[in-house]
Amino acid sequence: MTAERGRFIVMEGLDGSGKTTQLVRLAKHLRERGRKVYLTAEPTVSTTGGMLRDALGGVTRKTPCELAAMFVLDRIFHNVNPVNGINKMLGSGYDVICDRYYYSSLAYQGSETDFEWVRAMNINCPEIRRPDLCIFLDLDPEICMKRIGSDRTTTEIYEKKETLERVRARYMDIFAQLDDNVIVIDTAPDIDSVAAEVCRAADEICRD
Repeated sequence: MTAERGRFIVMEGLDGSGKTTQLVRLAKHLRERGRKVYLTAEPTVSTTGGMLRDALGGVTRKTPCELAAMFVLDRIFHNVNPVNGINKMLGSGYDVICDRYYYSSLAYQGSETDFEWVRAMNINCPEIRRPDLCIFLDLDPEICMKRIGSDRTTTEIYEKKETLERVRARYMDIFAQLDDNVIVIDTAPDIDSVAAEVCRAADEICRD
């Protein structure tokens, strides 16, 4: 007998919105329900993913078009990697929870170069899977910047208040355009309240 396919959940949000905390809380919740969970993230640990992390950290310089194309390449690898790719893990019965996905490309690189080109590369690619659920953790960019400043000694190239404001607006436009299953959750309340909302959203698609 083959295992039931797992669910593919993406967690999105501005830097500083609390994604890491909520990813861990959601994984713990699903495991306590007896489900198998695989946590992953973009950029991946592939060669292209390493190049992306260098570019995002300001170690190397890439144009928005280069970044957009590199993310697509890395995302395809993320899906089709036969060892622990998204398709492989879903087919093995794992719920895959991914920190960032194509919504980030559309919001970040789509704000700096031709949006329709970035959208087409991602949405029309047959090897880039559409998620079962996207959870967007929404937080005021000013609060995000305060959190970033208190938690880190370095910042990435997009971690500026003006950039985050522009990107947040782009996210909202994207969610209105796509027919994906997206839930926006305000992360201003306390961590436990936010986690409860995140878990409820995931439970809706993870019913046995």
